[in-house]
Amino acid sequence: MRLRKMGKTYGDIQKILNQRIPKSTLSFWSKNAQLSPRHIELIRKRAEERMNNARLISAETNRKKREKRLESIKKGIKHLALLMKNPDVGKIALTMLYFGEGSKTRKGSLTFGNSDSRIISLFLRLLRECYEIDENKFRCTLQCRADQDINKLERFWSDITKIPSALFYKARIDPRTIGKPSKKLDYKGVCRIDYFSADIYNELKIIAQDISETR
Repeated sequence: MRLRKMGKTYGDIQKILNQRIPKSTLSFWSKNAQLSPRHIELIRKRAEERMNNARLISAETNRKKREKRLESIKKGIKHLALLMKNPDVGKIALTMLYFGEGSKTRKGSLTFGNSDSRIISLFLRLLRECYEIDENKFRCTLQCRADQDINKLERFWSDITKIPSALFYKARIDPRTIGKPSKKLDYKGVCRIDYFSADIYNELKIIAQDISETR
């Protein structure tokens, strides 16, 4: 009762008494303790601090567990990246990527767009590794927001794609964004890649059909 009146939490009381007394028991024993407003506020703050600390500890524990799981997964699939050196496997991967993200309406060329630079890089790497590419047949179009620096975006995507800015079409600005400041400052817009080759498009299409029909 005396410790409780001093504004000690049940956890504090357990430590001071060096006893693992159930908190329900402590609550029953001290139910008639008259606490001052200052002690009530002190107990509330201490309880809030403990809860916040417990959340931080739990979050850190979960983070370490997640990192450990991801590292285990990474080790288990490390060999898959080596399979990409096989041209046939590369073409299958390129086909799946293109027919998942690319345009299927233009028959004379490949059209592939994404806002994720890693996806764009993977598409171009597979395309260049699987086929003999004429770099002059590439074109890039940026789709961006009204308040973005187009020249800066073109330099960024030119570095990512290894396509010179001279092969970029005029950027397309989304009219819905005029007068609306961007909230995501790291947003780089959407990069659309056009590669003019009906032969490659048709080959990827046939690969996709054969895979989908094989049982």
